[in-house]
Amino acid sequence: MVPLDRLLASPYPWVVYRSLLDLADLPEDHERVRDARQQMVSHPLVLQLAECLRSWPGTVLASHKSAGQLYHRLAFAADLGLCETDTGMAEVLSRVRIHRSGEGFYQLPTQVPVHFGGTGEETWAWALCDAPLLLYAEARMARPGPSVLPAAGEGSELGRAVSALVALGREFGWPCVVSRELGRFRGPGKKSDPCPYATLLVLKLLAAVIPSVRDGAGPGPAGDPASAAAAAGIDSLLDCWEHSLVRHPYMFYMGTDFRKLKAPFVWYDLLHVLEVLSQYRRARRDPRLLEMRSLLLSKADPDGLYTPESAWKAWEDWDFGQKKAPSHWLSFLACRILRRFEDG
Repeated sequence: MVPLDRLLASPYPWVVYRSLLDLADLPEDHERVRDARQQMVSHPLVLQLAECLRSWPGTVLASHKSAGQLYHRLAFAADLGLCETDTGMAEVLSRVRIHRSGEGFYQLPTQVPVHFGGTGEETWAWALCDAPLLLYAEARMARPGPSVLPAAGEGSELGRAVSALVALGREFGWPCVVSRELGRFRGPGKKSDPCPYATLLVLKLLAAVIPSVRDGAGPGPAGDPASAAAAAGIDSLLDCWEHSLVRHPYMFYMGTDFRKLKAPFVWYDLLHVLEVLSQYRRARRDPRLLEMRSLLLSKADPDGLYTPESAWKAWEDWDFGQKKAPSHWLSFLACRILRRFEDG
């Protein structure tokens, strides 16, 4: 386990802020937390992130794996703890909310070539590999304060969108689904296969906005579609891990590249899967997730810190955007994941 005092002595205020909240369990109104947050929101890198987001929506979506896409940056801002009351964020969220589909999902400018089943024209659309993440980011940021947990209450816009996502789930998790604007496009897989990345993102959203689903021990009572869908999604991802040598739905592998530590959470990799599944009580008891936890533990250095094993070029200015030295943010993420297992 990463020594907490090392994280609290970090020169990066977002590491200190999140460590005080998520590891030291201090309340949002504690003087140390307030000071760390103020330092975070005024830090040049965070100001640069906020300024970048003001150009929303950015370029036409070409690849969901492109780490520089603004919707990935928005999710990272939400993970840091930025919210709508912070400078510039209200403007960004207002632009996000302009384009909402009939299902309640936020849309992005997208272009799918005709030979891939699309129209070839730029259009506002959604896919299950972006819609849950946009809802996740907006839900975490659209609140009166950073300590207020978002909730998908019945009758709310968020609740309606979450219900629509849950309804798209299958007994094997969430498949590859796109909005009607994208025509016949579908990823490289069978209709009966789960899309591991889409499944991961929906589970991430459900863990953030429906605490009862996250904290439940099992699939939930009859008539609880969100809990049943989450249980199916969890088992789907753990099944992919258990059969990683032969099971690669939609060409999502869990091999060497998957197992490299990487931040921020952009794609389908070991740390991202552990971050999401470790939030679910029922998953923390599963030997397959415990095996993934053991792999994470094996990557710590003698001081308990973690060095990125892969890095996104778009994030090279941050301490996790390199592979030569331990990253305080990556070490914090690992510590928070491991602590969840200790909490049962």
